[in-house]
Amino acid sequence: MDTLVVHGHNRKSVITVGERPLHAGDCLPQERICVVTDARVHQLYPGFFESCDPVVIGTGEQIKTLDTVALIYEKLLEQEADRAIFLIGVGGGVVCDIAGFAAATYLRGVRFGFVPTTLLSQVDAAVGGKNGVNFKGFKNKIGTITQPDFVWCDPSFFHTLPTREIRSGLAEVVKQALIADISLFEYIETAVQDILSLETAAMRRLVLDCLRIKAGVVSRDETEQGERRKLNFGHTVGHAVEQLSGLAHGEAVSVGMAVATALSVRLGLLPAAALTRILTLLRQLHLPVALPAPADKIIAALGQDKKREGDALHFVLLDALGHAVVREIRLTELHTLLLDIFKETF
Repeated sequence: MDTLVVHGHNRKSVITVGERPLHAGDCLPQERICVVTDARVHQLYPGFFESCDPVVIGTGEQIKTLDTVALIYEKLLEQEADRAIFLIGVGGGVVCDIAGFAAATYLRGVRFGFVPTTLLSQVDAAVGGKNGVNFKGFKNKIGTITQPDFVWCDPSFFHTLPTREIRSGLAEVVKQALIADISLFEYIETAVQDILSLETAAMRRLVLDCLRIKAGVVSRDETEQGERRKLNFGHTVGHAVEQLSGLAHGEAVSVGMAVATALSVRLGLLPAAALTRILTLLRQLHLPVALPAPADKIIAALGQDKKREGDALHFVLLDALGHAVVREIRLTELHTLLLDIFKETF
């Protein structure tokens, strides 16, 4: 069992990596709890919920709304839950986002924890304290930054995931490597087959290395005033792609990373050989790199990005493999650059 800690402004968050028995009585807090999960996880792991009556929500980004959060509020009111209630989200990133947001806002904040069940949520979504919902088609427009008390990461969950979910998570793994750890990037290049076959040691290394990166970044910059912005590499274009296409989050981020890397080359920050290397790895992991929607629509959607400040965006770029920089780029300049990149590269 490996343990890491995120030091937040309101509490510390303890993250553990290792297998735990899938039975709620063995690992859930011995206090009054409310468990939130989705229909798929509830069906796959019935033993985990034997000692509780969970709130079971739907699946997919389309249910990450205030209406779903209201269902949790209603359940808490039915239970006459007070500030001593402890919420636990068991599931992927959508469940963790919704459960965390409900906990952070019910009675102005109650304690909560996560048992993330997907690769994407273990390496990214469940860690760092960002909790939120989509609003009127825009991703994570409403949210909070509140740290969970704990995050239990068990890589054995991955064996029940659809292949597409694994690939979506691998995009976030590559992202973490590209912004902060060239040795992790090089490891992924040499271990593609072990990773795609979910070999135990390989997956454990991916989870641990990514958690070390994210825990360190969040502890130093919890509220995204500087360094934490680097975790958005690939997400500016990725969110626009996700909004306009049928791609999953990680797939859209893969496209976003390809575009952000091409922009880094265009601005003279990165050699062209690095772009070739990154695109090769993404393709080996069966991740998309081509635009799935018209370029003009993607560019138009960038104006709604939550990282926009006035007429500029904080755009994350690479100046080396394993090192990211944040540049403020005016939207008009960004649009011109992206149009040229889309014509030449995508």
